[in-house]
Amino acid sequence: MKRRKFIASSATALVAANSYAQAKQPRIRIGQIGLAHPHASGKLRAIQSLSEVYELVGVVEPDSSLRKRAKGVNFVSMDQLMSAKGLQAVAIETRVKDLVTTALPVIEAGKHIHLDKPAGPSLAPFKKLLQSAERQNIVVQMGYMLRYNSAFAFMFKAIREGWFGEIMEIDAMMGKKAGDAMRKELAAFPGGGFFELACHILDAAMHILGKPTAVHGFNLRTREKDDDDFADNQLAVLQYEKATANLRCNHNDPFGSPRRRFNVAGTKGGMEIQPLESGRFILNLDQDRGEYKKGTQMVQLKGGRSYVAEFSDLAKVIRGEKKFEWSYQHDLDVHETLLKICGMN
Repeated sequence: MKRRKFIASSATALVAANSYAQAKQPRIRIGQIGLAHPHASGKLRAIQSLSEVYELVGVVEPDSSLRKRAKGVNFVSMDQLMSAKGLQAVAIETRVKDLVTTALPVIEAGKHIHLDKPAGPSLAPFKKLLQSAERQNIVVQMGYMLRYNSAFAFMFKAIREGWFGEIMEIDAMMGKKAGDAMRKELAAFPGGGFFELACHILDAAMHILGKPTAVHGFNLRTREKDDDDFADNQLAVLQYEKATANLRCNHNDPFGSPRRRFNVAGTKGGMEIQPLESGRFILNLDQDRGEYKKGTQMVQLKGGRSYVAEFSDLAKVIRGEKKFEWSYQHDLDVHETLLKICGMN
């Protein structure tokens, strides 16, 4: 198998928007609720860039200061958005605490949703949302950004095809240096930095290994003596029958971003992605796989997150052109596990 063919097939979610333009299909009518989420502006720009795919009905954001983050959009009320003729999908980009409560009536109205992460501070409301979506066969696309990363797409496909054999271990880290304002904001959740940030690597780990048999969370608060209750140095250990996963999150690390990594090892090989969004990884193989040779080699793909790929994939699922790769049960298991790690269950 030629490398270019493997990359193309391993990143089927990373489709170009112009493929839809060629299909000459009616555009999907979509709206967005909220501009407060850290990813909100990027998600909105992605929708706007896919003008051949989506017709943006409007954006709901009552906060005038937040409206300044968006340009070239029609601001509407919630009632106006939900009553818009032919509305099919809505991106939910509010503050984390409001994500699920905002999304539930949208789901109950029969609309597909893109729901940013994490899925709120408790499990029951999210479970209710997913149950309603499943009954109606409605898509809930969670905003875990590594799903549409080229290196992760490569890794997921390699694992499915048995390149690495039986997976034995995962070691991953996702951290940053948080300033006082961020620490104060994230301290609103007992789960601290892991809850808000490391949910991305948790989603990827569980996509590979499934639901763990046991979950161990270590949540240190390094500045408690300064009346700072933010959980800022955290470790999750996921236990499986024949594997373990160690996931770290540290918000005191000035080199947190370049140190972000995801390392998977199996009985036949593995790979290490570092930094997470670079598209660069070390590939280890016990035998030749296509043009990839036995041994250790460095691979560079086009890196970075792709919100455009995210919404392109959502469009294909809505149109019935493909099955969504992540199940309702997976999303529920990830959130349940996240809450256990963070002591929020």
